[in-house]
Amino acid sequence: MAQFRRVKRNINGVLLLDKPLGFSSNQALQKVKWLFQAAKAGHTGTLDPLATGLLPICLGEATKFAQHVTDADKTYLATIKFGTTTTTGDAEGEVIATHAVDISREQLEAACMAFIGEISQVPPMYSALKFEGKSLYTYAREGVEIERQARIVHITNIQIDSYKDDVAQITVGCSKGTYIRTLAEDIAHSLGSGAHLIGLRRIETAGYQLADAITLEQLEQKIKETPIEAHPSLLLPVDSAIAYLPAVQLNGDAAHYFMQGQAVWVSGKIPSGEMRLFDEHARFLGLGFLQDDGRIAPKRLIRDFS
Repeated sequence: MAQFRRVKRNINGVLLLDKPLGFSSNQALQKVKWLFQAAKAGHTGTLDPLATGLLPICLGEATKFAQHVTDADKTYLATIKFGTTTTTGDAEGEVIATHAVDISREQLEAACMAFIGEISQVPPMYSALKFEGKSLYTYAREGVEIERQARIVHITNIQIDSYKDDVAQITVGCSKGTYIRTLAEDIAHSLGSGAHLIGLRRIETAGYQLADAITLEQLEQKIKETPIEAHPSLLLPVDSAIAYLPAVQLNGDAAHYFMQGQAVWVSGKIPSGEMRLFDEHARFLGLGFLQDDGRIAPKRLIRDFS
């Protein structure tokens, strides 16, 4: 009997997924890719299995711009339990120490303020960072400690939403690569205590908002009821990941040569740096940049307009 093979489809756009608890980012990605029968897909920044929330999934041509989302600042809603530290820095790990907790809200606010700006963080052992081709968490599970270099991250803001019974809920704005687990432990340490995360939810990245995201259950139900072709509104445009860049329209000839990989002249005032390019029919052509000679050169071109 011939083996059944699912037809792969060329689907282009960005799906805002509300990643569920217990799924790795890759598991969520593969589920979305399977549901859409997409030929190509990629996610835009890892969320731990115990973290939930906004995970933009880039499909097809949108994968060319995924790095812009990965590199963008993030906002998280974190729930911190003071008084105990764990092997993983979150509720998944085993308790390794208990600490006295005598922290007022005022003390907590002052401690959080001290972490705003550029700070140095040592990545946790239970992380997806690679060492000699293997993730650090692989070594951690084997009981092997790998020396990690501290790195600079930027904390934009920390807001205390609630604090009661040694549990604080905070909203954190930060740069990419920030470990909120480590931040929670460091804040607690500065107060002479310990802590671990009992909840983490990403609520914003690259201008995308969690309020606009869809759950896997909702996505499955929609596709179950009607074919995926009937849900174009589920996907944001390919260029939504770089919507912050200025847009420039090319006329017929300029668009033609631009799509052949050639730098082109455009009349009028042209913004410096990178820009989104469109043809006369408002069709997104790709990413370009202004050269020193005043011409616009292609950087990333769209090849599939389906």
